[in-house]
Formats: sequence, structure tokens, C-alpha cells
Amino acid sequence: MKKGILLWVFWGWVVSSAGAQYHLQKDISYVPASEWDVYRKERCQLDLYYPEKQQGFSTLVWFHGGGLEGGEKEIPPVFREQGIAVVGVNYRLSPRANCPAYIDDAAAAVAWVVKHIAEYGGDPERIYVAGHSAGGYLTLMIGLDKSYLLRYGVDVDRLAGLFPVSGQTNTHFTIRKERKIPTEIPLVDQYAPLNRARRGIPRLIMITGDRHLEMTARYEENLHLEVILKALGNQNVFLYELQGFDHGTVYTPACHLILNQIKP
Repeated sequence: MKKGILLWVFWGWVVSSAGAQYHLQKDISYVPASEWDVYRKERCQLDLYYPEKQQGFSTLVWFHGGGLEGGEKEIPPVFREQGIAVVGVNYRLSPRANCPAYIDDAAAAVAWVVKHIAEYGGDPERIYVAGHSAGGYLTLMIGLDKSYLLRYGVDVDRLAGLFPVSGQTNTHFTIRKERKIPTEIPLVDQYAPLNRARRGIPRLIMITGDRHLEMTARYEENLHLEVILKALGNQNVFLYELQGFDHGTVYTPACHLILNQIKP
């Protein structure tokens, strides 16, 4: 919260003393009503936080972390009251669901936002996707492998930008765990963002914690992807190493960095 600004919350509305008004609409399903999978219907919901009576605002889709095995949708505090919409997304989790279920859910959620955000006043050409840890991995997978969003009739290259925070660029360790492959040994297959590197991607800003404090090889994996993407001719690819922060504490400063890139 900015200094000197008071907030009142009532019936899903957030009103600031500065006069701005925001609405939080919870538990919106992003899968068809005809969906038969009970677990998918339960998990595939999103929360939409947006400025009321405004037009053309940017929207940030946020995927929570938790190793693809835990976590709940969230609206990170840094992004509140900033003139943008934020979409917190739930997706199916391992081991109740296996790869690529959660990647497909991430794509379905983004497609829902692309197709519906204009109904709330948002600009469908100013949609950004971000997430921390497992959420960063999902951001990279749907951002680099065009097939996931194409299933829902959306070209990922129309997105305004991607902001994965401490995401794996090799195949995620939980996917290796599902296959009973040792999680300490790197794997680069069709479920590795690195394997899906291509030319012409949306603007990509990767963020990690300090290489000496992060999870094993997390900075180095992101560095590898940066090098490959630039070698393919992508100019709008950047990697920020936030020194002094580990895998968990990088969350808040990374959110500030993202906000500075998308504020209206």
C-alpha cells in the first residue's frame, strides 16, 4: 500500500482514499461448463482483480509457485492499486494430475483472459504472463511452445510480455518425479522450455535470485535459455539476477521489477 492512502474493502470492492476503485471477482471458471473432469472443474478457476470504470488497462496473469504439487491462486500485493488488472490462476496439481495437464490449464487460463478481458475494460493487446517458481516454468512453457495456446485459438506471440521468476528451463523436477527419474539429473525433452526455444517470441524478462543462494542451477538454467534465445535472433530477451535474494525472497523484488515494466 502506498504511504498516505487508506483502503476500504467491502463486498469484493476495494476503494482507495485517492478515489480509485477496484473489484475482485473470485472463482471464475476458465473451462467450459461441459467439462466432465471433477478435479479440473475444481482447480481451473481464477480470481480477477481490476480497476473499475477504466478502459485500456494492462493485465497481468499470475501463476503461483509450489513445485506443481501445491499452492493456491493469489493476487500479489505489489500489483494492487496500480492501475492494472491482475489474474490469479489455479491449475491442476501433481500427483492427482500429471504432465501436461497443468501446462494445458495454464494455456486455457491465458486464453480465457485474452478472449474476455475487454469485457472488463482491459486491452487484449496488453496482456502479460508471469509466475514464480513452478509458475515461472508454466509461463515459459506456454510462451515458447505455441501449440498449447493454439489449442484454444490464441497466438501466444500477441502477448505483450513474459516474466518468469525463478522458473526451470530444463524439464521440471516434478515431471521427472512423475516418471521416476532422479530429480538431481537434468533432462531436456519436450517439456523443457529450453527445448522449445524459437525465433520471434514475445518480450521475455527472466528473473532469478542470487546464483549462490538460488535452488541448484536455477540461475544457470535461465542463463542457458537466454543465450540460446539470443542466438536464434531474439533481441527482447533479458535476464536479471537479483543478488542477495534466494529462491523464496526473490518473490517481492521481482514483482516490483515486473510492475516497473508494465505500469501504465
